[in-house]
Amino acid sequence: MVNPRLKDELNDQLCQAMLSLETQEECYAFFEDVCTIGELKAMAQRLEVARMLRAGSTYDMIVERTGASTATISRVKRCLNYGADGYRIVLDRIDSTERSEAVTDA
Repeated sequence: MVNPRLKDELNDQLCQAMLSLETQEECYAFFEDVCTIGELKAMAQRLEVARMLRAGSTYDMIVERTGASTATISRVKRCLNYGADGYRIVLDRIDSTERSEAVTDA
């Protein structure tokens, strides 16, 4: 269920814009226009933190690999455990795609 504090016409438009992107290059172009480099790097860092937490990595390992603060790691962990399942959905799909590509390459 969508958080009612997030749901509005502008966020609907942003979600539709993201869903319309078809290639990685289109995603890069869109994010470059919409976000600062720091914002984009922060989102990518949080996704990697989520991936590593799900894989059982320790905070020390995550800090070493990503440079994320322990506060960021804790926030991502809280989202994984009690959030809207956005990280789970994306990570499951990324894992599924990577497995499919590995089978195709074999």
